[in-house]
Amino acid sequence: MQQQADSIIQTLKAKGVRVTPQRFAVYADLLARSDHPTAEQLLSDLNQNAPTSSQATIYKTLQALRDVGLVREVLLEEGVCRYDANIGLHHHFRCQACGEVEDIPWEQFQAPNFQGLRSELQVKSYEITVHGYCECCHTDE
Repeated sequence: MQQQADSIIQTLKAKGVRVTPQRFAVYADLLARSDHPTAEQLLSDLNQNAPTSSQATIYKTLQALRDVGLVREVLLEEGVCRYDANIGLHHHFRCQACGEVEDIPWEQFQAPNFQGLRSELQVKSYEITVHGYCECCHTDE
């Protein structure tokens, strides 16, 4: 447990992020989960036992972590920004019924062919989001 905490502190320092209890808590929480929470979910989870962070602090922390490349924003549904500490290349699956999010390994899909795009467009990155139903919500209808 202490080794993991030391690793988080070193990672934050290496990226030039000042280590505060709130920044540590947000980053540690994101590293420990795979559900791609919203800022509101993080705030609720972190303040579950005792209020220690404000909404503004959570948003500023997420922005700081995003700006140094430790977390990324994931837009899987209109108007909802989720956060992911898995910054490696991967895609996403989102259940249309319950909203569950699951990572899909990058290698799962072949790279799309961008040669058909207008020559003025320069593709720098892409990500595939698959929408459907998870095993709990799947129906045979």
